[in-house]
Amino acid sequence: VRFPPLTNKKMPIFCSVEGEEFGPVFIQEPDDAIFPLDSDEKKVVMHCEARGNPPPTYSWYINGTEVDSDADYRYSFIDGNLIIANASEITDFGKYQCKAVNSFGTVLSRDALLQFAYLRAFSPKTRGGVSVREGQGVVLICTPPPHSPEIIYSWVFNEFPSFVAEDSRRFISQDTGNLYISKVQPSDVGSYICLVKNTVTNAKVLSPPTPLTLKTDGVMGEYEPKIEVHFPTSVLAAKGVIVRLECFALGNPVPTITWRKINGNIPKKARLRKSQAVLEIPNIQLEDSGTYECKAENPRGGTAFKGHLQVYTLPQWVRMINDTQMDSGEKLQWECKATGRPRPTYRWLRNGLPLTPQIVNGELTVHKVQQTDSGMYQCVAENKYGAIYSNAELKILASAPVFVPNPVRVIATLGKDVSLECKPRASPKPRITWKRGDRRIQPNKRIMLLRNNTLKIVNSSRADEGNYVCRAENQLGSAEMTAILWVKEAMRVVLSPSRVEVTVGESVVLSCKATHDTSLDVAFQWFFNQRPINFQHDGGHFEYIQTSSTVDLMIRSILLKHAGKYGCRAQTSADTVFAEAELLVRGPPGPPGVVIVEEITDTTATLSWTRGLDNHSPISTYNLQARSPFSLGWQTVKTDPDPVTGDLESAMAVELNPWVEYEFRVVASNAIGTGDPSAPSRGVRTKEAVPSVAPANVSGGNGRRHELVISWEPVSEEFQNGEGFGYIVAFRANGTRGWKEKMVTSADSTMYKYRDETFPPLTPFEVKVGVYNNKGDGPFSKVVIIHSAEGEPREAPSDVKAYSISSSEIRVTWKPPNPGPGKPRGYEVSYWKDMEQEESGKKQRTVKNETSMVLTGLEGNSVYLITVKGFNSIGQGPASAAVTAKTRKAPPAQSPTNLMWIQEGNNVSLSWDPVKAKDNESDVIGYMGRGHNQVTRTINPSTMLSLPEGGTYIIEVRALSEGGEGAVSSQVRVVTSSGKLGAGFSPLTTSEIQSLCTGCVLFVAILSPALN
Repeated sequence: VRFPPLTNKKMPIFCSVEGEEFGPVFIQEPDDAIFPLDSDEKKVVMHCEARGNPPPTYSWYINGTEVDSDADYRYSFIDGNLIIANASEITDFGKYQCKAVNSFGTVLSRDALLQFAYLRAFSPKTRGGVSVREGQGVVLICTPPPHSPEIIYSWVFNEFPSFVAEDSRRFISQDTGNLYISKVQPSDVGSYICLVKNTVTNAKVLSPPTPLTLKTDGVMGEYEPKIEVHFPTSVLAAKGVIVRLECFALGNPVPTITWRKINGNIPKKARLRKSQAVLEIPNIQLEDSGTYECKAENPRGGTAFKGHLQVYTLPQWVRMINDTQMDSGEKLQWECKATGRPRPTYRWLRNGLPLTPQIVNGELTVHKVQQTDSGMYQCVAENKYGAIYSNAELKILASAPVFVPNPVRVIATLGKDVSLECKPRASPKPRITWKRGDRRIQPNKRIMLLRNNTLKIVNSSRADEGNYVCRAENQLGSAEMTAILWVKEAMRVVLSPSRVEVTVGESVVLSCKATHDTSLDVAFQWFFNQRPINFQHDGGHFEYIQTSSTVDLMIRSILLKHAGKYGCRAQTSADTVFAEAELLVRGPPGPPGVVIVEEITDTTATLSWTRGLDNHSPISTYNLQARSPFSLGWQTVKTDPDPVTGDLESAMAVELNPWVEYEFRVVASNAIGTGDPSAPSRGVRTKEAVPSVAPANVSGGNGRRHELVISWEPVSEEFQNGEGFGYIVAFRANGTRGWKEKMVTSADSTMYKYRDETFPPLTPFEVKVGVYNNKGDGPFSKVVIIHSAEGEPREAPSDVKAYSISSSEIRVTWKPPNPGPGKPRGYEVSYWKDMEQEESGKKQRTVKNETSMVLTGLEGNSVYLITVKGFNSIGQGPASAAVTAKTRKAPPAQSPTNLMWIQEGNNVSLSWDPVKAKDNESDVIGYMGRGHNQVTRTINPSTMLSLPEGGTYIIEVRALSEGGEGAVSSQVRVVTSSGKLGAGFSPLTTSEIQSLCTGCVLFVAILSPALN
């Protein structure tokens, strides 16, 4: 069974005395349910559970008819739950109600609707084709099969799963299920299939196809819109749900849809969906009700549709009824009240049956209740959309008088009034009489009988001690209660000291002593400002010390918040006495009141404030503090007068920076310490002034040839003193008289470049940088000497040479240009292949000032053109004349083959076939191997090796050419016996063999111990 989602409903809270009898109270009532007919679970469970003592019994009603499980085997009960086997829509659809009964009454549950979810197949009947002109609108009918509950519509174009995409031209109505095409195009021709999906079971079925074709008798001309599908003229919606209003029109050109709310605005939460064909309003509320209009327009005209949206609400309780106990003969007046739209009506049930008399607008009145009126009552508030139940039990009491407890002991204080209560449990209300001994008490001026049957004795004395008897009597019986009265001396309490002054951080002891009748026990309680002190919570400061009839309160490490009134309450069974003492705490001042900026200039601010608490120690001085966007938190400012004495409530902050926004606050001090600051003032900006701070760290240099570069540290906004801030750069060649001045208008600028081709490199200049703003010119920095730029290198490197060192490497060397301005800081080598453009070549720079470089990664047997140019931080110098170099041919690709060896002890005889280079490969000039850098030589393709004893060695052979090393041969593994190195072995390094092999044939073998 599928149930709606749980809601945050208020559940009843049950509280009953163990063993107490009471009528049925629902714990769980049945909920609406939807049962899928194709479910594997073939039974439906409707839940119902109630509490009660004695436990209730249950019965069920379907559409008002009681379920008879004996007559229909499909129905059974488990506790209060109803089980329906083999449920079907024909017999079991409808409203279900649970009834719970015990000896105290009957209650009915709310109605629960049981529905069944299913989706039948479409009719297999072939659907006729639809033929329209191009540009004409068309509606393709879905005609869904029988189903429950709601279904979702979509359309398939030609074959599944190619779905029709909705846009401004095509729309699928979730109300009718039809497909609407406002303007048919040739691409729309095809077969259309309606697909429906059950929202509960997710089952899907497809309709037979509907062919759509185009007529050949012409194209449809333009025509005004026609609204083909729209929401109803009257829409009803439950509060809180999502409302979807549909509106779509046929037309040529394709119409546009717009929405508006008559006499109001469309809710902001509303959303337009499907190219504005759907207006969706989530969480609908009463204020969203009203008339909505959709309008379809195109260049040929427009049309509109209006409909009214009305929001309804289910009844909701405002006032409910509660369990009630009454004496017979009393008046019962119960009222239940609920809100809802439409306004709810009310009906009453007693033990599940209707009550008609004495009911007005939800109010039930019974003037004189009788025992027969006992039972379970239900107020039902309902409108056309739902009903809610409020349940309560009415108990009519009937009992003879009973006193609990009995007897009662009362202790009074001498000279004070005392009251003796008489409150029996009885129904109906009993008649009360008092007597002392055998004599009935007659009221007088000192002994009074109050309306609630309490006996009051004024100004009690020892003579009033004794037994007093209250007698209660009704038609069901009588009972007596004895009150034993003792009169004791009044208690006195002394709290000392009654007033004490302390300083923050000190400790104090308050002592509370009680004088009382020794036959009575006394209990003490301490209060602070009328509230009990929690010694566990405030144990860090308060300690409770008690000895017999005295109790002390120790207050440690006193804070300002501990100032106030401390009370001691002493209590016996006869009397309660309360005494108070006042504690004054001296401490640093409290924060001053609101700080106001009375007047502001460029460097001063006149402030005023109101005095704060002095905390029982006179304020000696005030400290003024300021904060700006440039300060690190709050900073103390200089003042006039200085110091600001405690009798003042205004002062002037001086030496502020012009044109800076400040906040101000005030801090008070006294002999004990400094208090908390006031709240900040509002932010204010000082007036503008001429700048007073010159730029720092004026320097320069570098730049391109004929440039004078001047740099400085910018002046912080804090010291710019006004708007329109900028710099004045002044300079002159060393030894000249007139200054050149240039304005730099950006406050963030840090550099100025002056270019003049008439002065030579490294010309010395006197330079100073000043400041200005809208108020005028400020100071200049100190004069510094700055040289003009030396410029980029002027000459190209000389004596450039290049030669190949392998098939992929060329070494380039050069000499630096003559000394002078424009000294290179490094060199850039450009190289490119012959027959190619220089722009397509590559560039490589030296790390420092080296005068040689090896170019790598080149192609073998190729001619390269190479230039060298110097560079520095200013730029690049001219390039040298291009030189050429040709890389060597590539080394042989063939490895030595047919490697053969004969071993005799530690001697190994090796031979192999010589390597023959191809035309495009370098000639073989030897053979080379690597392995711990051990090599040997021979002029023939064979050799004799004498290996060290006691090892396993691997031998490899490779050819060596001008182009580099050739491919390696296969490996030879040799094992020698223990012993010493043979005399015929001569190890050499690779560089040694290269120096020995020029013009000769070499054998180079790798002799390396093999890895185990």
